[in-house]
Amino acid sequence: MKHSMISAPSAPGLDAFQAEKVMETLRQLAQDGHTVICSIHQPRGSVYAKFDDIVLLTEGALVYAGPARDEPLAYFSEFGYSCPDHVNPAEFLADLISVDYSSAESVYSSQKRIDSLVESFSQQTSSILYATPLIIKENFKDNVKQRKKTMVKRKGGWWRQFWLLLKRAWMQASRDWPTNKVRANMSIASAIIFGSVFWRIGKSQTSIQDRMGLLQVAAINTAMAALTKTVGVFPKERAIVDRERAKGSYVLGPYLLSKLIAEIPVGAAFPLLFGTILYPMARLHPTLSRFGKFCGVVTVESFAASAMGLTVGAMVPTTEAAMAVGPSLMTVFIVFGGYYVNSENTPIIFRWIPRVSLIRWAFQGLCINEFSGLQFDHQHSFDIQTGEQALERLSFGGSRIRDTVMSQSRILLFWYCTTYLLLQKNKPKYQRLELPPLDQIQKLKTLEPLGSDPVETCQQLEPPLIDQGKPKQQLESPTPEQLNLFNLDGL
Repeated sequence: MKHSMISAPSAPGLDAFQAEKVMETLRQLAQDGHTVICSIHQPRGSVYAKFDDIVLLTEGALVYAGPARDEPLAYFSEFGYSCPDHVNPAEFLADLISVDYSSAESVYSSQKRIDSLVESFSQQTSSILYATPLIIKENFKDNVKQRKKTMVKRKGGWWRQFWLLLKRAWMQASRDWPTNKVRANMSIASAIIFGSVFWRIGKSQTSIQDRMGLLQVAAINTAMAALTKTVGVFPKERAIVDRERAKGSYVLGPYLLSKLIAEIPVGAAFPLLFGTILYPMARLHPTLSRFGKFCGVVTVESFAASAMGLTVGAMVPTTEAAMAVGPSLMTVFIVFGGYYVNSENTPIIFRWIPRVSLIRWAFQGLCINEFSGLQFDHQHSFDIQTGEQALERLSFGGSRIRDTVMSQSRILLFWYCTTYLLLQKNKPKYQRLELPPLDQIQKLKTLEPLGSDPVETCQQLEPPLIDQGKPKQQLESPTPEQLNLFNLDGL
């Protein structure tokens, strides 16, 4: 059974000689029956000669697809674009289908050239001499009709972008086995450690503090695990996304929404694994409905912490800065999480922090789920006898789990919206090219195909022919007045 090989790029960091050896090896694999699909940056002439077929794309539009070597040169020469002598064909083709952003005039002329080449190739039928049997398909005419209906430069629709980005995000999240394995091991290890420390909590008066401590560390562990993973990955991913958005591949909305949806199954697996092990070991409220609510609260908290990590990653420029800012913010939320400082004793200027603390709402939801309906052993009348009394001590009386989940959902939505605004604001900015005057545009429209084409300027660099009948004359250097050199004052 023959295997396929996809390599992109094929020779990173190698010199021209070593790159040619790599391509020769790939060529031998292809001759043995293996399917080899590769891309290489700026190939030398000898490397280009080894290709059997090439596909030329410019910003997603097809310019040429067919045999390599001399066929593309002959094809483009029909449109007036001839490759000069002693010029690498690969470099000529790359310059031909590239946009020159040096000035507004060059952008206009190069874009006009590219659009005409794309339109010309799209109008080719299956009888084109330069097409290989691989691309002569029944659906070729359908693709031509579809391309005529849309503009060459138009991006895919919103839903198409979302669907493609969703598939990419899902593959990225599900195939990250090293990270997922580490997170799974940490969830299992944390659950076993906490379960061993708080093994089978009873219903004595001292067990009240143990239950509160266990629920607090469960909320902290879940949030920190999700936060550190996100802030460690997203800043690096953002750099790639910024480049893709700058090229116009997609817009921000489909990317962010697809990322959030794709990470839901993977992100929910680890808090569920943590709760499944910890809950029976600590012998918390032994009912199936309470166990489901426990897992639901920690899962929503994990999503909120990941959303906070996205905001931190969008706010700072590097991963190191995100790793410093994220845990620092989480520490503030832990202090006002409801266990260390009672909300009634919080200073007035800080009373807004518990309302936005995801640790506080998760801890409150876990406490309501655990203490509601419990009866504790007591020996004195002033002892805590019911779980409702314990909730009153924490200022959680009268609250419902639904309220805590809704508060966490609002925090989750807030972080997502903030991330969107930050990414939209911090997107790469470039100097805007101003349109040339109308008279220059009209002049460019009337030029011949080879008149001012930047690709053909290399023809002017060819050495002039020397007349054998005339003696060689030595060229005289121009005078300083002819060079119009600048003068330095004081020298």
